[in-house]
Amino acid sequence: MTTAHNSLTSVTIAFIGGGNMASAIIGGLIRQGMRPEQITVVEPFEETAAKLQRDFGITALPSSGPALAQAQLVVWAVKPQLFSEAAAPVMPFTREALHLSVAAGIRTDSISRWVGTDRVVRCMPNTPALVGQGMTALYPCPAVTEEDKALVAQVVGTTGQYLWVAQESQLDAVTALSGSGPAYVFYFLEAMTEAGVGMGLSPAQAYQLAVATFSGAASLAAASTETPEVLRQRVTSKGGTTYAALTAMESSGVKPAFIQAMQAAELRARELGDEFGKS
Repeated sequence: MTTAHNSLTSVTIAFIGGGNMASAIIGGLIRQGMRPEQITVVEPFEETAAKLQRDFGITALPSSGPALAQAQLVVWAVKPQLFSEAAAPVMPFTREALHLSVAAGIRTDSISRWVGTDRVVRCMPNTPALVGQGMTALYPCPAVTEEDKALVAQVVGTTGQYLWVAQESQLDAVTALSGSGPAYVFYFLEAMTEAGVGMGLSPAQAYQLAVATFSGAASLAAASTETPEVLRQRVTSKGGTTYAALTAMESSGVKPAFIQAMQAAELRARELGDEFGKS
């Protein structure tokens, strides 16, 4: 069996769509030693295509065509509502390829129907992939081989961490947790910064403190074998400042409201899957 490393150095990849997530993956691949000539992008917007060519030296095409027949892996990085339309001119050339979708909400049964093969992996990335700190969940269709999975893992691994889920429905929970999760962090950063300014700090000071605190706490959690509950308790002395803050949050129902918000995101993810898969 070919190893993932050898596959990555010899595989040809086509990206359908050249936006932020495609750029994040392409940048990671180039940094891992992939040659620009191994990568083709279909990107109809001239400005975006020109930027991709300038930044990475890859080939950018304005539309799908016979050149895609060389691709062994096709990465779908289009807007969900445009997927079926974009797939129609691609399918005749890529039925033999492995397909990886980063389009939110589109389920594998719809993808397989539109691309003409069951060799489909669906993933849910998040925006920290843009700085190599992403978290991506992956779901493979039964037709996807272990070698296929190894290749996908190395491609996605260039943008950060990843994990495989056993059921496609779990991707809705992933969407609510890590897919939308960066926005929750930014929301709390906004609140912490606003509070800091209200207590006399400058906006720059408050923002620096808030960002460093989130980053440091996340690193501490990642390095620790203890649960978040235990880590929280270690910095919460009864009657102290942290205790006062957490008591206020509990009184305001912050935790149940946050859980309810994530449940709303999961529900919306399921609804979008129903809507986008109709065509």
